[in-house]
Amino acid sequence: MKKFILTSCVLAILAVGCSKEKESRLPQEVPGNKLKATTWSLGVGNSWARQMYANGYRWKNSSGVYSDLPTIYKGYGISAIEERVWVNPSSDIANGHCSPAEVAAEAAVYYKAGFRICINFHYGDTWNSVGTQNPPAAWKNYTYAQMKAAMVAHVQDVLNRCKAAGVTPTWMKNGNEINSGVCHPIGTVSNPTQMVGLLNACYDAAKVIFPNILVIIHVGQPQNAAAATFWSRFSANGGKFDVMGFSSYAAGSNIPGVFSNMKSLQATYASTKPVIQVEFGGSYNKTSTATDLKTWIANIKSLPNSSNGGGVWYWEPEGYSPFTSYSMCAWDPTTLMPSSGILAAF
Repeated sequence: MKKFILTSCVLAILAVGCSKEKESRLPQEVPGNKLKATTWSLGVGNSWARQMYANGYRWKNSSGVYSDLPTIYKGYGISAIEERVWVNPSSDIANGHCSPAEVAAEAAVYYKAGFRICINFHYGDTWNSVGTQNPPAAWKNYTYAQMKAAMVAHVQDVLNRCKAAGVTPTWMKNGNEINSGVCHPIGTVSNPTQMVGLLNACYDAAKVIFPNILVIIHVGQPQNAAAATFWSRFSANGGKFDVMGFSSYAAGSNIPGVFSNMKSLQATYASTKPVIQVEFGGSYNKTSTATDLKTWIANIKSLPNSSNGGGVWYWEPEGYSPFTSYSMCAWDPTTLMPSSGILAAF
């Protein structure tokens, strides 16, 4: 990957001859978002884009021409953008930012370009995932009642910021890969009453701001017993949700077994609701990633209710080295172009 280091000579050339597309942050705006919430979605997690752009990173389209990400994504039929939000993040360019203010501003860029928006609540200051569910440092010693109040206030703050920015999100993810619960130790899966109490309070809080927002409950690794344990306890304690979300990076011959687990969990706990595979990814430099993405799209489309709000989303395709060492994005760091036909698989 290349950063743009501009000498006075290059600046002079840019002033005379560089096209606006190369440096533009925004595509041509469209009047709002015309897609129904229940439309099938092809989406991407896109939370690194703001800091990449701020630090000089740019993207080319498949023709090798610099362009903005919304325009590139639209060319592949991508219609949904997920933005993660952290409570009090650091200033680390790859592992921080994503503050409520930044997320609302970034969501507005894509919403105004016609994309549907998902706000991904981690309920932490940094990454929360299958193996980690740490509350923000400021909430560390909270009681159950305090934790619930803090989570509700956070949800309402973020969604009100979105509203003020002119954004009506289609979805919110009520936690990120919450197999083990949320905001440990208060909301662990081993204390399902409190876990569900926290999550349901956030569900209700979101509906106050946006009554039609669809709330996703997201677990990872659906092939593992922890996913079934979560859904069993969440369901038994009256958990509220609108969409069943999974992350799976299964590839090749591993896909059928993982998909079988997804089908079983949907049939047991969400028979009337759609499924979104909210995370998939593969090696950016292997054509097999595109093949696997096509397989997952066909699989999720085959599930009940898929035409009523199902979808498949690729996690962070915009990233490339040296901004991140994560190798499962979808941009080539040498050419700055989409790599290995991955986005074309949409």
